[in-house]
Amino acid sequence: MQEKITDKQILELFRRDPEKGFRDLVQKYQKRLYFHIRRIVILHEDADDALQNSFIKIWQNIPGFREASSLYTWLYRISTNEALSIINKRVQANEINLDSIFSSSVEGDLWFDGDLAEKKLWEAITSLPEKQRIVFIMKYYDDLKYKEISSILETTVGALKASYHHAVKKIEEYIGSH
Repeated sequence: MQEKITDKQILELFRRDPEKGFRDLVQKYQKRLYFHIRRIVILHEDADDALQNSFIKIWQNIPGFREASSLYTWLYRISTNEALSIINKRVQANEINLDSIFSSSVEGDLWFDGDLAEKKLWEAITSLPEKQRIVFIMKYYDDLKYKEISSILETTVGALKASYHHAVKKIEEYIGSH
């Protein structure tokens, strides 16, 4: 894969050679999507499952991608929905208790090697309600613009700004009291 292949080049390549185009798409986005999903679902195994499901859906649906949004936004929408789907399936089947996963996620995570401040931040983030947590992750970690998040989550920019503002306030309160 070219080092700086654009989304437009990936889509053009996909039209000529679907397997190569898809392979380049996976190489470009796999790591970013994995960590985006991982921040939502917390568990590595669930992140792997959601990422795999995301790429299956992307493969099945990319021929019909109309470019009404950017490829990047479309990929994030699919991966976010897959992450939420896995969480909801686990909760409905009583396979997981989200509070216990979120509260113990930093302590038992072999992938986490941050300092105390990062640990406190992550604990605060995992204590947020789902929508606020996802909006905060997309804005803070993924550095997405409100317009992009709006397209991914299919909600208004105003609602996102409010969710982000509430999330920041709750994080500040959490860190201040712990």
